[in-house]
Amino acid sequence: MLDARIHDLARVQGPLVGVRVIDLGTMFAAPFAATLMADFGADVIKVELPGVGDANRGIVPIIKGVPVTWTSLARNKRSITLDIRKERGKEILLKLVATADVVVENFRPGTLEKWGLSYEVMKEVNPRVVLVRVSGYGQTGPYRDKAGFGTPAAAFSGLTYMQGYPDRPPVSPPLALADYVAGTYAAMAAMMALHYRDKHHRPTGQVIDVSLYEPLFRYMDNVFAQYAYTGQVRERSGIHRQGATPAGTFQTRDGKWVVMVTSTDRTFNRLAEVMGRGYMVHDPRYCTNEKRCERREEVNGYVQEFFATMDWAELSKLLDENGIPVCPINSMADIFQDPQYRARGDILEVDHPVLGKAMMPGIVPKFSDTPGAVRFPGPMTPGEQNQEIYQEELGISNEEMEALRAEGVV
Repeated sequence: MLDARIHDLARVQGPLVGVRVIDLGTMFAAPFAATLMADFGADVIKVELPGVGDANRGIVPIIKGVPVTWTSLARNKRSITLDIRKERGKEILLKLVATADVVVENFRPGTLEKWGLSYEVMKEVNPRVVLVRVSGYGQTGPYRDKAGFGTPAAAFSGLTYMQGYPDRPPVSPPLALADYVAGTYAAMAAMMALHYRDKHHRPTGQVIDVSLYEPLFRYMDNVFAQYAYTGQVRERSGIHRQGATPAGTFQTRDGKWVVMVTSTDRTFNRLAEVMGRGYMVHDPRYCTNEKRCERREEVNGYVQEFFATMDWAELSKLLDENGIPVCPINSMADIFQDPQYRARGDILEVDHPVLGKAMMPGIVPKFSDTPGAVRFPGPMTPGEQNQEIYQEELGISNEEMEALRAEGVV
């Protein structure tokens, strides 16, 4: 009967029903990891500093007093206020750790240890807990103590060096890419650690060390191989990719910017026929990607010349029919109007006490049986679930709660 009840809950809330996560993080990477788990049913308890709250509450835009990014990043999380730097705060946190499967944090390495909350201390109350640690440069190495944010991490990973035009400065990603990628890795790693613990009946959890730069670096197989085996550094190439030709950004007759890639010879062969340049399929100057890359500017020029003869709607239909990967470069306004996003549930509206409806990105990826859900938006105020968690779940009395408030612990 119990298994059936949990299965029914999982069908509604997601496959992580029954998993508890303590979110000690701030800003993006660690909180995003916890959000991903919350989307799929985990009970995430968000710990915020009394009187201050999470730093994400100050991120603009703020609409009607509501930090709307927070409504998405903190969705499905229950908020408590707790100063874990204080002795009584540490004691309460450890009570929560005793009930948890995962703790996520992104303080600078050594901070939890300084506060007397090392993994060894956590294991004393819960040997099976998994601690996920996110930091700029990792828990080891000569840079472990450097402050870490996503934009510097992208630069350190090698990504920023390649972005932009060769005659201009490198361009940083226009969003917290390193944070979100690291958060995704952190969530994946937490699930793998829980699977190992539970599948193999291990008595203890483990520590997971996620840096901000390494997940981006791990994406660079091709760039890595290019330097490791040829000594060639991938430089900035503007609107065109270097690993395949033709590939990059092109403009249609009606001014629409699009991206088209032919990463395989078979794809290029179809494009050549569509462009009326079928001779290129057998011409030794163009018949392989390697040869086309040697004549990148020329070949991309042929593509731009062809694209400039057609409006986007006509071109899109033609290339789609011939299996040639092409898509528009969407603005956010384009995305909000796109039928694919609507069909996939990629834009959600969630009931909100002030906004009426809070709009936010949908849940990814899509599960057939246990798809997850946005059950509620980010809590309006820090500590919104203090009573629910401290008094109803931990059994702290009214008198003790008043004393904790007076001491600034909660």
